[in-house]
Amino acid sequence: MPAPALRRDSKGEEGSHLRTIRSLSPRSGFLSRTGTGLAGCIFMTRASVAAVAAAWIWSILVLLLMGCATTQKRPQRIDNICEIFRENESWYENARESSERWSIPIPVLMAIIYQESKFEAKAKPPRSTCLFIFPGPRPSSAYGYAQALDETWDKYKSATGNSGADRDDFGDSVDFIGWYCRLSYIKCGIARNDAYNLYLAYHEGHGGFNRKTYRKKAWLKQVARSVQKRARTYSSQLASCEGEFQKKGCCLWPF
Repeated sequence: MPAPALRRDSKGEEGSHLRTIRSLSPRSGFLSRTGTGLAGCIFMTRASVAAVAAAWIWSILVLLLMGCATTQKRPQRIDNICEIFRENESWYENARESSERWSIPIPVLMAIIYQESKFEAKAKPPRSTCLFIFPGPRPSSAYGYAQALDETWDKYKSATGNSGADRDDFGDSVDFIGWYCRLSYIKCGIARNDAYNLYLAYHEGHGGFNRKTYRKKAWLKQVARSVQKRARTYSSQLASCEGEFQKKGCCLWPF
């Protein structure tokens, strides 16, 4: 906002009373009023008022959008799916939408996220070390809730049209896992509720799973069994509390 032009008394002296000079500056668009003992009162034109009003409206809209954004707070009790959704109720809607879209059970989706990131939004693989002292490069580009690689994430965005998806956004990440598991069902013939094999395909890739690259990885099969066990636990827990999160329609009797 340009500063208004200030004008002094023609004699450069202070008068015994307040002297004011009004001037309209065509460049600044302000009506300035100055005088002895008065730094200046600025009267804005209609265009300036409209600009300020627009800025306020934009600020309010940004705050509202931030308030509606998916909560990224890490749950405190990640061993209990009911507590996870109680802390972040929007997460249930995100998981339910992914489950309905890709036909993958919510407990399977959540068990994979637990294994991959423990629900840390900005999780990354630990760095390697150089000379046992200095931090080295990370082993992969995996990032976010789903630990998705750059290339695989780009394929997801292209395939689904979700071009603005972010790996540190829970809603996008749980949808990504549903999408990938759906491909595992199509490309690998894995049942959609088979958390064990879905995780193996998630880790090894569809080509690797079909080549059975996991067979000689005892540690990976143990991890997959843990994912399967957690999915069963989550399923049992969700059965007892899902009603809390399901939206119920509003009925105004007698209409």
